[in-house]
Amino acid sequence: MALQEHIIVGVKPGSTAEELGLVPGDAILEINGEPILDIFDYQFFMEDENIELLVQHKNGEEEIWEIEKDADDDLGIIFSSNLMDDYKSCQNKCIFCFIDQMPPGMRETLYFKDDDSRLSFLQGNYITLTNMKEEEIDRIIRYRLAPINISVHTTNPELRCKMLHNRFAGNVLSYIDKLFEAEIPMNGQIVLCKGWNDGEELERTIKDLSAYLPHMESVSIVPVGLTKYRDGLEQLEPFTKEDALDVIEMVEKWQKKFFVSHGTHFIHASDEWYILAGLPFPEEERYDGYIQLENGVGMMRLLCNEFEEAFEEYKANERKKSCVEEKKVISVATGKLAYDMICYMAEQVMEEHPWLFIRVYEIENRFFGEKVTVSGLLTGQDIIGQLKGKELGETLLLPENVLRSGEDVFLDDVTLNGVQSSLDVKVEIVKADGKELLYKLLGECPEEE
Repeated sequence: MALQEHIIVGVKPGSTAEELGLVPGDAILEINGEPILDIFDYQFFMEDENIELLVQHKNGEEEIWEIEKDADDDLGIIFSSNLMDDYKSCQNKCIFCFIDQMPPGMRETLYFKDDDSRLSFLQGNYITLTNMKEEEIDRIIRYRLAPINISVHTTNPELRCKMLHNRFAGNVLSYIDKLFEAEIPMNGQIVLCKGWNDGEELERTIKDLSAYLPHMESVSIVPVGLTKYRDGLEQLEPFTKEDALDVIEMVEKWQKKFFVSHGTHFIHASDEWYILAGLPFPEEERYDGYIQLENGVGMMRLLCNEFEEAFEEYKANERKKSCVEEKKVISVATGKLAYDMICYMAEQVMEEHPWLFIRVYEIENRFFGEKVTVSGLLTGQDIIGQLKGKELGETLLLPENVLRSGEDVFLDDVTLNGVQSSLDVKVEIVKADGKELLYKLLGECPEEE
């Protein structure tokens, strides 16, 4: 069998790879006599202090180098993909899949369904385990890759097959047993669908997953996201306030049990449940160090705590307060989920400085549908359409998650410059950090002494 080639696309200046004379177009074939499948094989062997590198030059000649290095030294090789391999797509047809609810005509990458276990470790993605084989689980255990984030949804094998439209979806739950026995840290996720995996089924799932404590470190429950593009898909109903109250009651009942028995709350309801139920967010201690933050568990509590702590420090600093003296009008746009919280923060700032006026605008998600309430799925066209002609003041603040990672582009390919031009206002992007939001609301006041 031919060895898999991993083409070098760049070499870092001053690196070991540059000293060896490696150039773009060369390829790594083996390390220590072992074929390299992807980044995890590569990183595993790179931990050795003595390595034997088999390289194929772009002219077809092969060469072996013996290299002595420190265990944490990198050779300085850049590959075309972070995985050193193609991404694995999802073969399921989940009833709740958000990708299936995307409107037509968007860029191709938004329709790619990812279910690649390697991205679970590299980017924190959640995977269903249905795209994995036994040997891949063995490799995770061998390399001690952790944590592995698992989209469980239900521990009822028959129900899981139906929800994922995959006849093997129930069988692969046995992989969790194997990971548990090997003491591999895991996190779980439950996308809750009304009439499917809620109620008694949710109770069963929580109980079953708790058997994997402490190696299953946490489990989050998030409500299914429903867009207006569901023609031909399974009929799913949105949750009501009463449903949210039931979910929270169940979660908090189990949290008390787990905290007594294991010193952790383990099961967590995402912020959306508390907003839908009209209840205050739990205190910080209940989030177990915000272990499920990427699933929207505790984001509002963390933002609020950061803001309040920074605001108390600010109010105690007379020099900083004296910087905010001139009249200013600032606007903030956000989704429905965070709207009340941002209004609360704006009111606190204006109470301290009455000459500041902060307008907070709730942007309805008309692109995906009004049931989508998170700011991360707002589009440039919705922001422009709903703010056109409004009093925006000197600056419009937008949360950073409205943009594609590392780019000044919204989901609908509208650019940040396009929003600024259309609304004729300076736009500033704010990180998901309460302290930064405070100082953006205050304007140009310096943060540091």
